[in-house]
Amino acid sequence: QVQLVESGGGLVQAGGSLRLSCAASGRTSINYAMGWFRQAPGKEREFVAAIGWSGDITTYGDSVKGRFTISRDNTKNTMYLQMNSLKPEDTAVYYCAASKLRVVSRLIANYDYWGQGTQVTVSS
Repeated sequence: QVQLVESGGGLVQAGGSLRLSCAASGRTSINYAMGWFRQAPGKEREFVAAIGWSGDITTYGDSVKGRFTISRDNTKNTMYLQMNSLKPEDTAVYYCAASKLRVVSRLIANYDYWGQGTQVTVSS
């Protein structure tokens, strides 16, 4: 089992930045790929970004490409999402997730463990 806890959400003005963190505990010795997803009110959960175990492979959703950066520090069992040039449409609950697959994935079904989420609100 892996436990995931997100932090770093909050209220920010459009054009601003936030950095989300996802701390993992439990069976962190397994080489998990990890990802960020988000869900706005009344909408389905959406893929944001994903990263492989070593951090050398990343992929992003089209709506955040060029503005968000995913990274991880395996010595701290922590993953990050640096969000720049935030827009009101980025407002959502952001979730981190871990996958036992060794490949980076955009699919929700491929993730085995989820955090509780952190709220990000971008005002116009």
